[in-house]
Amino acid sequence: MAVIKKADFIDSVESALQFISYYHPKDFVDAMHEAYQKEQNPGARDAIAQILINSRMSAEGHRPVCQDTGIVTVFVKIGMNVQWESDLTVQQMVDEGVRRAYANADNPLRASVVENPVGPRKNTKDNTPAVVHIDMVPGEKVEVDVAAKGGGSENKSKFVMLNPNDSIVDWVLETVPKMGAGWCPPGMLGLGIGGTAEKAMVMAKESLMDPIDIHELKERGAQNSVEELRLELFEKVNKLGIGAQGLGGLTTVLDIKIKDCPTHAASLPVALIPNCAATRHAHFTLDGSGPAELQEPKIEDWPEVTWEVGEGVRKVNLDTVTKEEVAEWAPGETLLLSGKILTGRDAAHKRIQDIFAKGESLPEGVDFNGKFIYYVGPVDAVREEVVGPAGPTTSTRMDKYTDMMLDKTGLMGMIGKAERGDIAIEAIKKHQAVYLMAVGGAAYLVSKAIKKSRVVAFEELGMEAIYEFEVEDMPVTVAVDTKGESVHKTGPAIWKVKLEEMEPA
Repeated sequence: MAVIKKADFIDSVESALQFISYYHPKDFVDAMHEAYQKEQNPGARDAIAQILINSRMSAEGHRPVCQDTGIVTVFVKIGMNVQWESDLTVQQMVDEGVRRAYANADNPLRASVVENPVGPRKNTKDNTPAVVHIDMVPGEKVEVDVAAKGGGSENKSKFVMLNPNDSIVDWVLETVPKMGAGWCPPGMLGLGIGGTAEKAMVMAKESLMDPIDIHELKERGAQNSVEELRLELFEKVNKLGIGAQGLGGLTTVLDIKIKDCPTHAASLPVALIPNCAATRHAHFTLDGSGPAELQEPKIEDWPEVTWEVGEGVRKVNLDTVTKEEVAEWAPGETLLLSGKILTGRDAAHKRIQDIFAKGESLPEGVDFNGKFIYYVGPVDAVREEVVGPAGPTTSTRMDKYTDMMLDKTGLMGMIGKAERGDIAIEAIKKHQAVYLMAVGGAAYLVSKAIKKSRVVAFEELGMEAIYEFEVEDMPVTVAVDTKGESVHKTGPAIWKVKLEEMEPA
């Protein structure tokens, strides 16, 4: 009988969460590099390059690959012959590991969990509690899968109760384009099929713990209906032309994962959960001999990819830019931004809305007139850093505030991740503003363009406070121009047609 000590379990969870914050799995790096090599859309290829460079930088610097360091999900399989030497429950031990990992002085991770989701949504400050799934299995070991799931991809999770003879493929192909690019493709799609509603969702999440192996499956051929479905969906989802960051291109998914189980004769529950470009998971086994030891990858495992400023890239001084200059920017154009920008995301926008509703003025030091706002919630800085990893958050969450911000503040433009919805695009067109896209999944790389940082309002909101950043050559793409043209609509449409034309006759 194996005896698992409390300290060993907690230490292992803590170490795993630190590990996955800055190390991508090698299979993910290899798959992303393959996508980079074959990509034909310059914008998508550029985005993948930034993700790969960011991944290597994070591995070298031991800093998070993404500013959204996730909500922790843990799958714990406990052998029936295991004995615990602990005065805590498994949930409590996991939470203690999370608490320690996220408060690590050398690599603090962003606290993103809020309690009372239908109440004040107050941040728990330590990212607890984790979501823990426990299974009792045969044996004398404890097997643990640890994952940190970002909100951008988690928010795109989907579930449906199909009729028994409905097509799963048709539903997926209809659903994925509606998910937008907020889940930061290319990544993986996990499907849970069968069981009941909640079982399907858990299977979809657990499927994402498996390594990327779709090419091995293609080489040996499908041996059952689930493998046939994986191959069919992999081919057809990529032919949608959505591409990296939703800009259009050859690779939307790196793999399709499926777990299934028996279900009621009248039911066909199907869950779909995407994994983003910040794919973070680790696996370890405890047998009573001590804490887990995770094998650190070699830096040589990362490809030597460079990102260079190409011809035609426009340099922009944000401190002097005019609306006339902004009107010249073309959809899909790459800009390098320098100057001062303000930040703000969900909580800050709600505060601003409430201030305007009361007829009050914005806090001193908050002046959006002629400025750009960056949708971001950065990680705390350490050592010589000006700011921690500071990649963009999903912009569609700010869509309902866009007209207010453009109308009442004199804001000139916005910077964020992925596409904008129709309501935001109409507001952008109406006010002749602009929306710029930074690459999701390249947070550490983006942070290096930030030369100064200070909080100017709502400090009590933590990472959701309003900061003033001074940036130098921050790379962005013009995603919606002053006329309301969106590259997230035109790009995938163009590449869907191109992919159809590439098919052999």
